[in-house]
Amino acid sequence: MPKRKVAALEKVEADLVSLQYKIRRDPRSYAQEFYDQWLAYDAQRQIFVSSPATASNEDVKKFHDLVDLVAHVANLYPEITAPFPDHLKELLNQHHAVLDKELREKIVGSLVLLKRKDVIDSTGLLTTLFPILINTPSKTLRSLLYTKIISDLREANNKSTNHKLNRTIQTVLHNLVTSDRTSTKGMWACRITRELWRRQVWTDARPVDVMKEACLSDNEKVVVGGVRFFLGGDKEREEALEDDDSDDDVDLKKVKHQGTINKKTKKRSKQYEKAIEKIKKQEKKKHAPHPLNFSALHLIHDPQGFAEKLFQKHLQNTKNKFSLENKLLVLQLVTRLVGLHKLTIISLYSWFVKYLSPKQANVTSFLASLAQATHNLVPPDVIEPLIVKIANEFVSEASAVEVCAAGINSIREVAMRQPLCMNETLLQDLVMYQKSKDKGVVMAAKGLQSLYREVYPELLQKKFRGKQATMGLRSGEIKLRRFGEEEEGGIEGLDLLARYKEEQRKKKAAEEEEDENGEKKEKKDDDEEDDGFNSDEWEIGSTDSESSGGWIDVSSDEEDDGPAKKKARKSKGGADDEAPDLVDTEKEDPAAEAERITKLATTTILTPADLAKLQELRREAKLDKMLGTTQSKRKKELIERHIEDGVTAEDIELPATLGKKSTKEERVALARDGKPGREEHKSTQAIRKSKKEAEGKSTTNKEKARKKNFLMTIGKARAKNKRSLVETKKALTNHIAKSKQGGRRRNGIN
Repeated sequence: MPKRKVAALEKVEADLVSLQYKIRRDPRSYAQEFYDQWLAYDAQRQIFVSSPATASNEDVKKFHDLVDLVAHVANLYPEITAPFPDHLKELLNQHHAVLDKELREKIVGSLVLLKRKDVIDSTGLLTTLFPILINTPSKTLRSLLYTKIISDLREANNKSTNHKLNRTIQTVLHNLVTSDRTSTKGMWACRITRELWRRQVWTDARPVDVMKEACLSDNEKVVVGGVRFFLGGDKEREEALEDDDSDDDVDLKKVKHQGTINKKTKKRSKQYEKAIEKIKKQEKKKHAPHPLNFSALHLIHDPQGFAEKLFQKHLQNTKNKFSLENKLLVLQLVTRLVGLHKLTIISLYSWFVKYLSPKQANVTSFLASLAQATHNLVPPDVIEPLIVKIANEFVSEASAVEVCAAGINSIREVAMRQPLCMNETLLQDLVMYQKSKDKGVVMAAKGLQSLYREVYPELLQKKFRGKQATMGLRSGEIKLRRFGEEEEGGIEGLDLLARYKEEQRKKKAAEEEEDENGEKKEKKDDDEEDDGFNSDEWEIGSTDSESSGGWIDVSSDEEDDGPAKKKARKSKGGADDEAPDLVDTEKEDPAAEAERITKLATTTILTPADLAKLQELRREAKLDKMLGTTQSKRKKELIERHIEDGVTAEDIELPATLGKKSTKEERVALARDGKPGREEHKSTQAIRKSKKEAEGKSTTNKEKARKKNFLMTIGKARAKNKRSLVETKKALTNHIAKSKQGGRRRNGIN
């Protein structure tokens, strides 16, 4: 008896993948089949809930496939699959430690899939995954959950910032750190916050508060994670932004060229379209407004209280058992906060005294931290004992030259921020070290001398002050700033703009005056060209003359102009305008200049043209400063550079490295840099060829013809020899025509 053909709707599908495909195409026709599979899933789930550890491999595989099927079509049958997300959450929360590895990953992936299909929201997903991330002992599961949490938060904040979700997760992380300060669970809060800060998903003050609480934890690992965030989180964010920009770079010209020389396929056309889309996105990014990404150190609430707590808990506390490396990290954060926000922690400076010794491990890091913690609002009496201690311990003829150079350089870094901490005797002693035989010590001493020439030349002896400092003291331009005195703020370069506008105004007035004089002169010449009669002149002559009759002496123009000009130059209060143009003896009063700048800033609205000119004047001023045409304000620039980046141990050790001969190993390493190793020795031509191949470039047609097999070229060579003159002429004519057209593909024709 032949087999009866079964209709498609009557067929019971055993293959779940095929059933899933058919359900997606026609959900209503396969509702019964799905319901049967749902019942099978429910039966298997009850087995796993009761005893997940005793399930066989076949049961695990079957349950794995059923979960995958239901997750993919759950949005098509919302009434039947309503309890499905709760089932998965319950199973994962209760039995994540004993579930099979693949089944566990499938349940996590199914929850993420349900969120993408809008069956559950992000808050429900993240609040389910986060407790498991903290408590599970499995490294693979922790890595999977961490990746899913980060990707879900990025996706939720992709188009616009999801403030509600962000606040929920930030509250969870904050509670995780503060609930148990001795536990290592706070490490996950640090990792998640730091990653989202690096990717610019979170940029406000709330994640900074989470890391602030992590720094005040009792667990050493959590503290180090929080401190590293403040010291390097902003740099990581900038590097990630640069990497994203470099990854998006597309060479449209190269893609277009490949499309013209290669065979046209759908794949290449799609690649070209994708390249155009990427370029459009890049253009859109360029014209988009730049986000205001503030540094984490600037977003800290109450930096004074935070710095005091951090110092008292982790540095001043003798019961603290942190390693020296971690103590240095905390010290760098405290000193960065003190220097950036100009805080006052008097006990911090006395704490430094026991660590300022050449025998102390990582002493240059302590010296750099001391320089970071100094600013112009720190009392000089507090810093002076530290300067004397450094000078006594480091700077002496018996000390090694590296130690001496580091000591003088650290004193210079401190004095740069608070020049009043130095006394005249000590400064004179330190400046005399420029006569040392070591180049590093000489450069450090000269750097200290140059600093005090700019900020406090009165402490130096006259022979060490230099020409500019001496002239500045005589004219009153260089004035010692008293303790606590701050420089007035303003718009950078506004004085240049004010001076430029004043010059333009004077120039315009002079041009108008010249035009008026020219018009009068032309009018006078025209009158003279008439019949010689000028009624105005006769009238003036009759009124000015005192006598009623007689002769009137009229001198020539040359005789009148010469003595008058000489007399006007000699007279102080004369009205002649030529003297200031020839010799500019008057100098503008600083008070008048300040008043003019203030008036420009308070009474004038700067137009786009003014702003453009201001930018141009700033560039010119910077160029003049680089070329040495103006006196550089080096002290202010160095302090501003170290505010964000901080002073490092390398900055303290820099003078000691000057003039030192490199070792043989360093010279060999420098010579080998950029060259292939011995095991892969190649000629220069081979290196160029491999470099071309790595860049995806091909060889030229000449190289291809040269490398062609000789037997393949014999026939063409023989045919060339047998050609007549007419055939040769025809071939050459065709060759010239093709070359004008751009070759066989006619690339020269647009």
